[in-house]
Amino acid sequence: MATPFTSSKHQPLAESLRPKTLGDVIGQQHLLGEGMALRLAFESGQPHSCILWGPPGVGKTTIARLMADAFDAEFITISAVLGGIKEIREAVEQAQTVREGIEQRRTIVFVDEVHRFNKSQQDAFLPHVESGLFTFIGATTENPSFEVNSALLSRAAVYVLQPLTPEDLRQIVVHAQVHSALPAIDAPAVDRLIGYADGDARRLLNTLETLAVAAKQDRLEAISDEWLLKVLGERMRRYDKGGEQFYDTISALHKSVRGSDPDAALYWFVRMLDGGADPRYLARRMIRMASEDIGLADPRALRMALDASDVYERLGSPEGELTLAQCVVYLAVAPKSNAVYKAFNEAKAWVKKDGSRPVPMHLRNAPTKLMKDLEYGKNYRYAHDEEGGFAAGEQYVPQGLEELQFYRPVERGLEIRIAEKMRELKARNHKSKP
Repeated sequence: MATPFTSSKHQPLAESLRPKTLGDVIGQQHLLGEGMALRLAFESGQPHSCILWGPPGVGKTTIARLMADAFDAEFITISAVLGGIKEIREAVEQAQTVREGIEQRRTIVFVDEVHRFNKSQQDAFLPHVESGLFTFIGATTENPSFEVNSALLSRAAVYVLQPLTPEDLRQIVVHAQVHSALPAIDAPAVDRLIGYADGDARRLLNTLETLAVAAKQDRLEAISDEWLLKVLGERMRRYDKGGEQFYDTISALHKSVRGSDPDAALYWFVRMLDGGADPRYLARRMIRMASEDIGLADPRALRMALDASDVYERLGSPEGELTLAQCVVYLAVAPKSNAVYKAFNEAKAWVKKDGSRPVPMHLRNAPTKLMKDLEYGKNYRYAHDEEGGFAAGEQYVPQGLEELQFYRPVERGLEIRIAEKMRELKARNHKSKP
């Protein structure tokens, strides 16, 4: 049987290996597994409009095509990057023709990169979705809450697709070898390819196709990691996701922020972007830094990190990267405290070792008469009714743990004032004891 590399009619590997049935789809089992939402939609026999939201190369177009096959529907594709009102009108005319034809078939209109359409273009779909002329499926890499009109969004279910896991990508490599006459690939080379793909099946398959052609020219029987680097050059060297260099670089970024060096933090941040790291990954790490290394010394740092992540989702690359850079600098110059981080870890270790002590009776809720009769909540002191909103001497831990202390604020940033407040409250507690 001819392969994509021997056929006279060459077809891209990503297209030739596109799943033909729902069972062939690799990944997205949280939507397509037995009993899951999208699987049930396929099995219902009734298509519905939806938005498929996820990063590139995770199966959005494939799922839309399979839905058309499952419902024996006409499948019309519009690219929001290249199309406009003209293409929408043509789709409407085609859907009307199909509905009025002998077979009276359904139509699914698939809009790729739907977030690229402006409001008026998106509004053009509404009357036809409401009339049932066609089922609308939009694919987007951007948050539909920001990029899809609320009117259109309210008429479509949103399904969130996830990046493919390393194991998913490994299955794709095997599948490509079985069906496409790829040579054997050494394990280190496969690991590097999976890291480079970063959850994107299309990127992986396009890279495999390049390798297959080059390997055929070099008459190779197996692809080694060394040959892989030689053929694909700088892009593979610089981006080593999952490899030692990648984790060394993110470690350097984290330590530069912790060490309050904004210039070093910016350097490592840009190094990671330049190497191909996903800005969303960096945004997640910054949220972690804000909690682990700054904490309550400057609570605004966490809000800054969350806002930077949201802004990046709205703007994408390269515009959104500036906001992430702003966040990196803020985190680096913010006062540092790991007091909450240490307290949390100490509390986890203590609870794991100590076991489950009963909740003191005065702290228990008493929503029923029986619970009140059993003295649940008896003698509980409502702090808002006490002087200064503080019930001095009240006990909030099980008996025997009165001296327990996990959180020890540092003398930096806002925690200076927190520490003062805690000393004051501790003195009031001590004074109130017999």
